[in-house]
Amino acid sequence: MRKTFKLVVAAAALMDISASASAFSTSPCKACHALDHDVVGPAWDRVAKKYGSEAALAKVFKAGFPVNERKVAMSEPKFKAQAATMTGMYQTYIKGHEEEAAKALFAAVKSGKM
Repeated sequence: MRKTFKLVVAAAALMDISASASAFSTSPCKACHALDHDVVGPAWDRVAKKYGSEAALAKVFKAGFPVNERKVAMSEPKFKAQAATMTGMYQTYIKGHEEEAAKALFAAVKSGKM
């Protein structure tokens, strides 16, 4: 009975670790983005306004974040010039977490916290 209990506790701990390891974090995003002002990348409130919904942003992420579908970057030369950097960040942090990333951006804008 004791061994079974220990095994169940160990399995639960592993499931918790794997669940948290796969969760999307906005921490790396803070290096280039802020909620209400442009930094290296556009302000998230502007991104949210341009896309209008989590679903619309997630759709662009799922399509591979093509430059011609980046609503802020395509309308502003200072961001269009950084397309390669943005693509690298997408590949590193967002790819595979497209819906989570879109949801996190809109949740951050709504709460006022990144």
